[in-house]
Amino acid sequence: MGGRFGVVQQMIMQGLGPVQSGVSKLIKSFRVVTDDYLILWSIRDDNKRLRLLIADYQQQLDQYREAYARNRYLENELNFKREENFPSLTARVIGKDPSFWFQTLIVDRGKSGGVIEGMVARTSLGVVGQVIQVSDNYSKILLTNAPSSAVDAMIQKSRVRGILKGAADKGYVLYYVLKNADVEVGDRVVTAGIGGVFPSGLPLGTVSAVRSQRRGMFQEIEVAPIVDFGQLEMVFIDLSERQKIAEEMGLMVKPVVE
Repeated sequence: MGGRFGVVQQMIMQGLGPVQSGVSKLIKSFRVVTDDYLILWSIRDDNKRLRLLIADYQQQLDQYREAYARNRYLENELNFKREENFPSLTARVIGKDPSFWFQTLIVDRGKSGGVIEGMVARTSLGVVGQVIQVSDNYSKILLTNAPSSAVDAMIQKSRVRGILKGAADKGYVLYYVLKNADVEVGDRVVTAGIGGVFPSGLPLGTVSAVRSQRRGMFQEIEVAPIVDFGQLEMVFIDLSERQKIAEEMGLMVKPVVE
C-alpha cells in the first residue's frame, strides 16, 4: 500500500472522525461546566465568608455605639452632679419591679453607704422617686410615676399647687387644681416642697393636656414625665435632707461613704 490507507481504514477514519470530534467537544464542554461550577462554588464560599465578616463588623459597630452612648449618658450625669454640687450618692440601677401599683427600682446603695428611707432619688433631668426600703447594700426606690406615689407639686409659671399622682405608662395626673387656675399645655411642673419630703423646685414634667369638666370645681390635667423611667441606668440619692429625715425617724446617722 506504500503507506497509503486502504479502503477499510479510510472508511473507519471517516466514521470515527465525527465521533472523535463530538467527544472532544463534549469533553471541552464538560471542562467548561466543571470550571464554571468550581468558580461558582468559590464565589459562594467567598460570599459566605464576607457575610460572616460583615456580621462581625456590624456587631462591633453596635458595641461601639452602645459604649459611646453609655459614656455620653454617664458624662452628662456626672457633669450635672459637679455643677449642681448637692450632697449625693451615685447609685447604679441593678433591678426593676414592673408591677403596676408599686413600680420600683433596686439600686446598689444601702445602709452601709448612708442611705435611709425617705431620701429622694434624682437624675440630671429631674425627680425619679423616693427610697422606701433599705438593706445593708441595696435600696428600693418607689418611682414617682407609680400609681401608689403622690407628690406635692406646682405649676412653675403660675405657682398653682396640686397633688401629682403616678399613672404608670401614662405619666402623671395633677389633681386638685381649680378651674380658674392658669394652666396651659407645655407648662413646667416642679416639686412644691410641702411636707418636707421633696425639696422645692425639682423638675417633674410638663403639662400635656388640660380639660375642664362641666361638673366639679377642678381641672383634669395630664403631665408628661421629664424622666424616661424605662432608660434609667444610674441615679443620685440626695443627701441634703439626710439629717432631718434621720431625726424624724429617730435614727443615728453615720458618715456617708461615697
